[in-house]
Amino acid sequence: MEKVKCECGHVNPYGTVICESCGKPLQDEGKSLLNMRYEGAARRSQTYKRSVVDHIWNFFSSVKVGIWIIVLLLVASGFGTIFPQVEFIPPGENPAVFYENEYGTIGQLYYLLGFHNLYGSWWYMLLIAALGVSLVICSLDRVVPLYRALKKQRVTRHEGFLKRQRVFGTSRGLDHEGEIEKATKVLNEKKYNIYEENGNIVAEKGRFSRWGPYVNHIGLIIFLFGAMLRFFPTMYVDENIWVRDGEQVPVKGTDGQYYLYNENFEIELYDEDDELYQEALMREGSSVVETYRTSAVLLERSDDGIVGSEADYEKVKSHDIEVNDPLTHDGYSIYQVDYKLNELSEFSFRLQSVADDNGDVPDTEITVDLYDPEMSYDLGGGYVVEIEEYFPDYVFDEHNQEPTTATRIPDNPLIIFNVQTPSIPDGEKSVVGVQTNEPILGENEYRLELSGVEMNDVTALTVRLDRTLPLLIVGGFIFMVGLIQGSYWSHRRIWLQQKGEELWVAGHTNKNWQSLMKDFEAISSNTNIAMPIDQVEEDELEQERQYQRRRDEDQGSDVDA
Repeated sequence: MEKVKCECGHVNPYGTVICESCGKPLQDEGKSLLNMRYEGAARRSQTYKRSVVDHIWNFFSSVKVGIWIIVLLLVASGFGTIFPQVEFIPPGENPAVFYENEYGTIGQLYYLLGFHNLYGSWWYMLLIAALGVSLVICSLDRVVPLYRALKKQRVTRHEGFLKRQRVFGTSRGLDHEGEIEKATKVLNEKKYNIYEENGNIVAEKGRFSRWGPYVNHIGLIIFLFGAMLRFFPTMYVDENIWVRDGEQVPVKGTDGQYYLYNENFEIELYDEDDELYQEALMREGSSVVETYRTSAVLLERSDDGIVGSEADYEKVKSHDIEVNDPLTHDGYSIYQVDYKLNELSEFSFRLQSVADDNGDVPDTEITVDLYDPEMSYDLGGGYVVEIEEYFPDYVFDEHNQEPTTATRIPDNPLIIFNVQTPSIPDGEKSVVGVQTNEPILGENEYRLELSGVEMNDVTALTVRLDRTLPLLIVGGFIFMVGLIQGSYWSHRRIWLQQKGEELWVAGHTNKNWQSLMKDFEAISSNTNIAMPIDQVEEDELEQERQYQRRRDEDQGSDVDA
């Protein structure tokens, strides 16, 4: 793979089709138009094909491969929208149970295939990384040789280069210097940059538009990099937390650094006597919430460094969180998104004798915390109440034929108690729940009577942190710059070159040939230089003429017959 030396003396990299300096075609000596897409420069993907690195480079430099990666990403993203992603299912739900219960067998398959957490899966991230690699390699494979070719081009070009441009023409019997001077004036008025060499000129403008696609790629790479950073907890957080009145919980995504204490949650309703809201109230048929508010205190944990010691919490900030009025600190924003009133919190029980003879039964009330129940309660006198099973949100699993819990939230609590007494040391089992209080085996001598219920109001908050947003904005902005740069401008070049008694004119643009022809019309109308022809249109017209002649000949043959 030796370098190729042109007759002009310039040494070109192996695989170069058009000399980077003079423009002489180095491989194809035919009469077809030159392929000027990359100025005939040598691309690595079309040159080196031996090592493993070469094969990897060639694979990712293919535009078709990049398009297929995009198609796979679009299809995969579409699958991710069929059912809600795991972060959008009701809080506390077990995904393994939720998708099957809500969507049946298809939902279970959706979960088993990992589509419930699609955008965080390793293979989806691998596709994004592959797209980024494809963009980088595609860009480098094309932009480096293109830059070399455009930078090293001379004004005086080889005859084969000029003749095989799409726009080409010649003029004879002219004052070459005078006509070139007139043409230069016209081109200057059209904002062309003029370069002169040995009485020949090349006029160029809009070269920067050639870099538009590569600016696009830079913007996309930055954007994809920002999107991938969203999977790092320190860069992006979007988590929901439920906090009950008087409860302190860690703020998700802060790695235990911050805690939130809910002093009080309250809602305000629209005044039913206010005529301004009568129509809305009648339409709803019930009271309408005007606003809901969480009086929150943000705490920061400060450990003393001793393992096992209790942590100290320092108050950072207090704020009444309302919709569109979040608590913000250190880049984190905590928004009010939902609430739940009168959630079951505690059950209180008293042990009673079924025969209504309480005798020695201790008159002691036990309180079961439905969020974190104790498993044993000693009433004294040999009376012990144990919790054998607890289902915060009881459902019966038809598939496995056994009771289970749908969530960890006590929406439908059911408790299996074992009551041990002096007369029954092995205990009696019973099931106690909402509107349920039944013995499990036969008749029991003792039962637990519900004596009280405590409820809590619960507020739902969303914790958000997005340090990737600046990267996404910068990437999107650069992408739009590249899109405009490559869409609204074109790279035009016009060569005027003296060849003996003839003045040769040639032109090339990467798009918008009509505008280039208008520039030639302006030159032709202000000088004596003949209007060049569009060789593509000329070939098409010649093909049409040949077709018409053959058809006429065939029709004449039919008439003679």
